[in-house]
Amino acid sequence: MATSKEDMQNEKLTFRKFEDGDQNWGGFNNKIFKEDTSHKCPTYVHRTPPCQGSCPSGEDIRGYLDIVRGIEHPPEGVSMQEYAFRRSTDANPFPSMMGRVCPAPCQDGCNRNDVEDFVGINAVEQYIGDTAFKEGFTFDNSAEMTGKKVAIVGGGPAGMAAAYQLRRKGIASTIFDDHDELGGMMRYGIPGYRTPRDFLNNECQRILDMGNIETRMNTRVGRDVSVEELEKEYDAVLWALGCWTGRDLPVEGWEETPNCVSAVKFLEQFNKGEMKYTAKKILCIGGGDTSIDVVSVSRRIGTIADYNEAPEAVVNGEASHADHDSSKNIPCELVTLTALFKKEEMTAAEHEVEDAIIEGVNLMNEVMPVEIIRDDSGRATGMKFVDSTWENNAPVAVEGGKEYIVEADLIVAAIGQGGNLEGLEDLNNGRNLVDADNVYRVPGKENHFVCGDIVRPHLLTTAIGQAYIVSETIEKHFQHIELKKRPKVDVHHFNLQKKLEETGLAPESYSADKYQDDGQRGTFQADYAIHNYEDRSSQEIISTDHMFLGHFEYTPRNLRDTDVPSSDEVLGHFAERQTSFEEEQAVAEANRCMSCGMCFECDNCVIYCPQDAVFRVKKDHQTLGRYVDTDYSKCIGCHICSDVCPTGYIDMALGDG
Repeated sequence: MATSKEDMQNEKLTFRKFEDGDQNWGGFNNKIFKEDTSHKCPTYVHRTPPCQGSCPSGEDIRGYLDIVRGIEHPPEGVSMQEYAFRRSTDANPFPSMMGRVCPAPCQDGCNRNDVEDFVGINAVEQYIGDTAFKEGFTFDNSAEMTGKKVAIVGGGPAGMAAAYQLRRKGIASTIFDDHDELGGMMRYGIPGYRTPRDFLNNECQRILDMGNIETRMNTRVGRDVSVEELEKEYDAVLWALGCWTGRDLPVEGWEETPNCVSAVKFLEQFNKGEMKYTAKKILCIGGGDTSIDVVSVSRRIGTIADYNEAPEAVVNGEASHADHDSSKNIPCELVTLTALFKKEEMTAAEHEVEDAIIEGVNLMNEVMPVEIIRDDSGRATGMKFVDSTWENNAPVAVEGGKEYIVEADLIVAAIGQGGNLEGLEDLNNGRNLVDADNVYRVPGKENHFVCGDIVRPHLLTTAIGQAYIVSETIEKHFQHIELKKRPKVDVHHFNLQKKLEETGLAPESYSADKYQDDGQRGTFQADYAIHNYEDRSSQEIISTDHMFLGHFEYTPRNLRDTDVPSSDEVLGHFAERQTSFEEEQAVAEANRCMSCGMCFECDNCVIYCPQDAVFRVKKDHQTLGRYVDTDYSKCIGCHICSDVCPTGYIDMALGDG
């Protein structure tokens, strides 16, 4: 029956996208009721899903979603929540923080976008992290200590993640940081309504509680401690400094204009509790998440009625509002954010941009700053902008476009960051960053390693991913193992061998006496081998071309509740934005995962096999990735099982051609 016009208008229907020519047979061998003359039979092939391939820290996202939804079962005595926590934190020890603030490139890569909408991965991750906090989950610290010790310079996400990964390998560390508290940009660069401090404190303390991780706070290497002292006392030095200086706006007179400041300093002073109000008219130039934080903070703290101070004084640490009573604050007159790109092309998370607009921020897109407007004293009173486009990786003024003057008492640049390498000039590569090779060694400096923003400013999750790689580099360095090229798809892979061992189904040791009749020419019955399985996860990311999308019904995303105040309510509103899922919501959202590249036990291959060649493995031999098997004596190579496999886990192989 044809779909009614009313349904077409009112319902979002499940559909599959076809390209021209897809309706034509490529050859008679594709007709599924004719046996395949290649004589190929099904092989179960594990590939990396694009969510994980898009995650800079390489989290096993499909893995923890499958755990939450109940496809992968935890060992006896371990709850679903704890098992999901352990899988998630194998790559990233900050699930609460990342679930809240990561812009989620995993969701952009999610194959579910080809059905209707991505899986809310970061919402499930927040649920995992928040549950871990409430349940008091801890990290395993059973690794035997090697006697090696690393000096980690920087207590932000990169340094903390490195300390965690090194401790898991039995390597002790001392973290040096020039702030009062650990957390780096998670604490001093992002406001607390996005990274609640109780959850942040817990995730930092959980790492320290592993033991053999010391801290030296309010200590700057290169000033309070020399590099030579570190080299003498420690077996290696890991530079995880972060980037604490803002990039100047490339307009004439920026450095000489006192009330032109960096977003990094602005946010650091707010997060330290030193800045409790700001100027009446705030202008921020950016377009990324940092710029959103600047304008959102400005709307929340507001200004004061008798404001008559230099707003840059508190930003530069020359003044303090620590004793100020914020109940007397009033809204800023004007808070403006400008970006070079279209609204939909801004690098900030889409929901963060929308939230800022709701909160009363004036957003201007596709405009470029060209001139600071200054008074006779040299202070900025505003900025001139012109319409612009983006060409050849640079903004270009639109010929005949409009000019705009935006008034401002404080102008904030949020266009990039760099490192502060004062006292560490030998490390500076000329761009206020530190060079690294492909495994994060510092070139030309024995026993020196580096990770995080100081290599290349990027996402928090990027720094965490680099921390894992550098921890492996340091471990192999200590073991005098030659470093080989890392995998093409460098993520935390599912390992069927380990899963079989965990469930008591590990293959038995090979015995020549027992299996001498095999001639070692291959087998599909002997228990010393993992049969009918190929792991391509370190080489391939699975796309929907390998999958049967017709299996998946339209299922709307389960959204987290958010607390976004209106422009009239935003002043003094510091409640958390993102409300964590309850278990039922987390399970429902995890169920939307298509388990790309791994069986999720749908039974399609068993049901549709015309020869009954594909069968379920006996229950006492089942585990993730080992749910079905094939009787090759019955298989005729018709490839129906492969055609109807929703996840792309089945390939036709084992034959000629």
